[in-house]
Amino acid sequence: MIRDQSLAARLWRFAVWAVVALFVVNLIGVIAAVLVNSFGTRWLGTWLPAAWTTRWYFSAWREFQLTPVLIVTFEIVFTVVVISGLVGVTSAYALARRDFPGKRLVVLAFLLPLLVPPLTYGIPLATLLYRIGLGGTFWGVVAANLVPAVPFVVLVMIPFIEQIDPRVEQAARVFGASTTSLFARILLPLLLPGMLAALLLVLVRTLAMFELTFLTAGPTSQTLVVALYYAVFASGVRAPQSIDAMAVVYMVTTLFWLVIALQFVNPTQIVARAKQRTADA
Repeated sequence: MIRDQSLAARLWRFAVWAVVALFVVNLIGVIAAVLVNSFGTRWLGTWLPAAWTTRWYFSAWREFQLTPVLIVTFEIVFTVVVISGLVGVTSAYALARRDFPGKRLVVLAFLLPLLVPPLTYGIPLATLLYRIGLGGTFWGVVAANLVPAVPFVVLVMIPFIEQIDPRVEQAARVFGASTTSLFARILLPLLLPGMLAALLLVLVRTLAMFELTFLTAGPTSQTLVVALYYAVFASGVRAPQSIDAMAVVYMVTTLFWLVIALQFVNPTQIVARAKQRTADA
């Protein structure tokens, strides 16, 4: 490939890289400021705090009751992961293996929660959940997060299922394999990498999902991201270092699972598949 070496092209490349560099520097600066402040005693008008301490983490843990918050967070997250895995994998298998009238509309319906901003459907969804008595409860938060989680699993799993030759399943049937045996011995080993990728990314998405959780959570069903929001904007005087310490806990928790998820899937592949599915639909 011959690269354009004209002045205009060089200026354009320079501008693009300058914007990217500015974004990265600002992002690193914000994260570094929060991290440093969470360990500082006093930090006024200097490059670094006057002294360092870890007491803000213990203070935040007690003040914001992070133990029950983390327990509820992971209960909600893992419940969403399990249900979305069961529903999403079976739905993806049906869409990948069966042709039926209106299939493209069904695929498009699965894609809509991923393409539309969560607040667009989050407010009417929260209204419905409160009307039927699920608003503000554990299962209300789970139900709200399943709306984007199940389509996400379907989107990731369809290409993995389509890569499996249907003749492998047909041969297993010929030799007398039951549905359970077919899934456990043949499909599950082949689909396991895709399932791990999909479910780990659902876990990260649910941890980071603020809008739907905020709209449907109650006092006993707040995840860590919602508790962080209330810690910042609730009435009363709080040490900013404690809030930053809580933010670091949230950031580390999310990054831990994100790094694991990225070992199994390439985000650019998911974007490409989403665009292809949208075009096909």
